[in-house]
Amino acid sequence: MGRVTERRRVVRIRDGAVSARPDTLVAEEPLEIRLGGKPLAITMRTPGDDFALAAGFLVSEGVLGRAEELTGIAYCAGATADGGNTYNVVDVRLAPGVPVPSITLERNVYTTSSCGLCGKASLDAVRTTARWPIADEPPVRVTPGVLAGLPERLRAAQRVFDRTGGLHAAGLFSPEGELLDLREDVGRHNAVDKLVGRALQDGRLPLSRCVLLVSGRASFELAQKAVMAGIPVLAAVSAPSSLAVDLAEEAGLTLVGFLRGASMNVYAGAERVEV
Repeated sequence: MGRVTERRRVVRIRDGAVSARPDTLVAEEPLEIRLGGKPLAITMRTPGDDFALAAGFLVSEGVLGRAEELTGIAYCAGATADGGNTYNVVDVRLAPGVPVPSITLERNVYTTSSCGLCGKASLDAVRTTARWPIADEPPVRVTPGVLAGLPERLRAAQRVFDRTGGLHAAGLFSPEGELLDLREDVGRHNAVDKLVGRALQDGRLPLSRCVLLVSGRASFELAQKAVMAGIPVLAAVSAPSSLAVDLAEEAGLTLVGFLRGASMNVYAGAERVEV
């Protein structure tokens, strides 16, 4: 199994003083996701929670929506020429009767750790594949005070970030600000997939009473993943993209950006924020 962190020797320069020392880096390795033995996608990720990552990716792609639709996930043996297992290839098996998406060269996607390409190019694609429309009844309500405290709670729970400074995080919170789950990864979209995939495996979808907080910006892809999991509130410490706002408005998602201290911008769904 790949390690979450690795050690490298660095030359440190501080105020003209030069020294050699070991440094801790976050690990980044490729993960190939196969569906029924056929290659589907490759993502650059931090090893760990690989099965949840694969499951969450398939939720965002509209393939999975319930735990019973998933038969199992396993690492592929013989991933190298000498028959060794790299733990960088997983195969997902669907339950009988679950539709298998068409896997073609055009359908295959390559996902980078920096931004992610999920294969969804338009709002229409999300609308037609969403398994869990946002339906928080009664509507979720969250106060600005609760939102303001979420980044600090997320940061305090990031164990690997403390050692590397190189990881994104995604956290699920209750409307009252309780941290329900947290995942770290070199890619923020992977961190969200790990959260959603774990929720699928535990039979907790849709996440209709949760607030999702992501480090960094709120891209269209992250808004899409929130919508596909039925999450009503997405908050980010940085800016959203214009397409993320468009999707939030259309899907009924509350989107909060620039969440820093007591300051924040509500770009869509302001009715859920008690001001």
